[in-house]
Amino acid sequence: MSDAVTRVSVEIEGKEISFETGKLAKQASGAVVVRAGDTMVICTATAGNLREVDFLPLTVDVEERMYAAGKIPGSFFKREGRAGEKATLAARLIDRPIRPLFPKGWRYETQLVAIPVSVDHVNPYDVLAMNGASAALMVSHIPLPAPVGAVRIGKVDGNFVVNPPEMDLVDNTDLDLIVAGTEEAILMVEAGANQVPEAEILDALDIAHDAIKKLCAAQRELADKAGKEKIEVVVPEVHPDLYEQIKASHGAALDAATQVEDKLDRQEACKVVEEQVLAQYSGDPEAETYAEYRANAQQAFDKLEKTLIRERIAVQKKRPDGRSAEEIRPLSIEVGVAPRTHGSALFTRGQTQALSVVALGTTREEMRLDTLGLETAKRYFHHYNFPPFSVGEAGFMRGPKRRDIGHGALAERALVPMIPSQDDFPYTIRVVSDILESNGSSSMASVCGSTLSLMDAGVPIKHAVAGIAMGLIKEGDDYIILTDIAGVEDHLGDMDFKVAGTERGITALQMDIKITGVTFEIMRDALAQAKTARSYILEEMAKVIDHPRAELSKHAPRISTIQIDPEKIGLLIGKGGETIRALQEEFDAQIDVNDEGQVLVYASDGERGDALVDRIRAMTKEVEVGDEFTGRVVKTTTFGAFVELSKGTDGLLHISNIAPGRRIATVEEVLNKGDEVTVRVVEVDRERGRIGLRLAGDPDVVGKTVAELAAVGTGDAGPRRDRGDRGDRGDRGDRGDRGRDGRGRDRGPRERDRVRDRDPDRPRS
Repeated sequence: MSDAVTRVSVEIEGKEISFETGKLAKQASGAVVVRAGDTMVICTATAGNLREVDFLPLTVDVEERMYAAGKIPGSFFKREGRAGEKATLAARLIDRPIRPLFPKGWRYETQLVAIPVSVDHVNPYDVLAMNGASAALMVSHIPLPAPVGAVRIGKVDGNFVVNPPEMDLVDNTDLDLIVAGTEEAILMVEAGANQVPEAEILDALDIAHDAIKKLCAAQRELADKAGKEKIEVVVPEVHPDLYEQIKASHGAALDAATQVEDKLDRQEACKVVEEQVLAQYSGDPEAETYAEYRANAQQAFDKLEKTLIRERIAVQKKRPDGRSAEEIRPLSIEVGVAPRTHGSALFTRGQTQALSVVALGTTREEMRLDTLGLETAKRYFHHYNFPPFSVGEAGFMRGPKRRDIGHGALAERALVPMIPSQDDFPYTIRVVSDILESNGSSSMASVCGSTLSLMDAGVPIKHAVAGIAMGLIKEGDDYIILTDIAGVEDHLGDMDFKVAGTERGITALQMDIKITGVTFEIMRDALAQAKTARSYILEEMAKVIDHPRAELSKHAPRISTIQIDPEKIGLLIGKGGETIRALQEEFDAQIDVNDEGQVLVYASDGERGDALVDRIRAMTKEVEVGDEFTGRVVKTTTFGAFVELSKGTDGLLHISNIAPGRRIATVEEVLNKGDEVTVRVVEVDRERGRIGLRLAGDPDVVGKTVAELAAVGTGDAGPRRDRGDRGDRGDRGDRGDRGRDGRGRDRGPRERDRVRDRDPDRPRS
């Protein structure tokens, strides 16, 4: 083994991806730094102690380091804690294609760790980590038989792009497809899409596999230059004589037991046969050979059970529960099952049952994301829970497991393209799917339940989405594609293929392949069969609810959106926030406003919300001729009353317009400060900042058009009436000099305007 640094690189669609080993983490069995642009991920593979277990003891951890993107963690402790959702999903992407490749009999504790140490927000770290984990295994002592390459395919401006920039994935792609495989075959697919047709998915897979082959070749080159000698593995063999003995003595009973249609009854019947086999072929419990004989008998029994079920399905075309290959289990669909929630649905398919419930909240309740990605928040999110009672077991309930997080993300991805924009529906949306029963494909039941509950809640989703899980059993040249797989078909099958979408196309896809003989022809047939099943389920869902409800639940908050002039934002907020706080207290509501002038009003009921919206509109609206207001008199003067039309905006109701049809000496004869009065705007002089008013009930304004009102207006005194020849007015000494200038002339309304303009105490409009 050499301590020299070894580096290889490969170009994928004009971008260099490099693999380097021999410099960092040299005490790990295998350590590789994979890099694209300025994104770097350290990937290690380590083998520990030998375990006496009957499963592969493999763990995969992705440890996000916030320093990689120049961030400080947002938690109270300011350090990274338990892996978040993004890191967990990345770990699952590494695990799923690699796990099936480990040789049978490998029982060493094995750990793969990926640490992103630099992120450039152009090259996402997840795909690099997938390649780096495989490369670390290839240069280690651990006997991975073949390298795994991984690429991402996006669809930008109608064209497929290999490993597109991260910004395009956030804003500008109809497809986010991650594909992993060997030189020979595709092993895993994970995709989110905006109603992409099945044929385009197949084209994207073909493009992806060409790039995967190049990445695998680079990893082989690295292993050839710096790889370590592999640990030899003894593959456990089933004793052929013992197998034949068990088949002869218990084969018929096991064959009958595996054909019991009910899941729990079938498991119980098989358990009875298993106990009989182990009791007969394990020997004396006190003998030293007991453990060895029991293990051999268990291995032979497991092989016989798997062989019987697989041959019956693939060759005889008979499924364990008696269905045909394309038959979907009976469906039961209900909505509105939880009366106090904002929306709910119960979706049952055979012995799989999902209760999906929607909760609507304000935008302040959106999910904040403290990750290495570009997205910082989500306003729609889906959570999936799989309690042990759903499969008839007792177990710990200590929060979501990795599987729960993965299934929830898949269901979320299926609905994201159908969620209305924030402008159209300014709510935060959370959907929770609790699995109450499970016998295969609970994640796809969650997709269906989520669609139904969203429509029941009145969320205006664009189209209904349904999901179906497909399977494959292949024995030699015989194979069968199964629609709506049950648990045993998933466990013993060769492919798990989940497809969600609308009538128009696919919105989410997840595929795990356990064998190398799955051709593009088989995948094409599986996609076509899945589309037929999806259409059937959508039809059944539409019989119960075929469009979102017109009204939200009475228990849901009411959110309204209005647009105001950005220059009026300060008016709405007020000095130190006093205005917006007063409005929130008065209407028991919440108000959010952004820099563009978009105002979101959250109220506990529709009536309060509508009243608050009207108040904000009145406050921020540009006053126009013809507008009516009910306002409070804020000041009286010798020439009229100032009426507050909205916060910060006053208009003048001239003394001559206060009591139509009669002459008054003072304003206070009719109006006092604090009185409410309904007025109509007859003039707006923006240059001089003046608004002229008349009483809304004044005969001179009732029934007038806006144009006529504009003609009626005279600045602030209302229309001038033709007074004719007033002749000798007589002695007016008792009037004092009010209303006259220094030379004893009657000032008239316009002169009084100028006096008013000089009044420093007059409220300004």
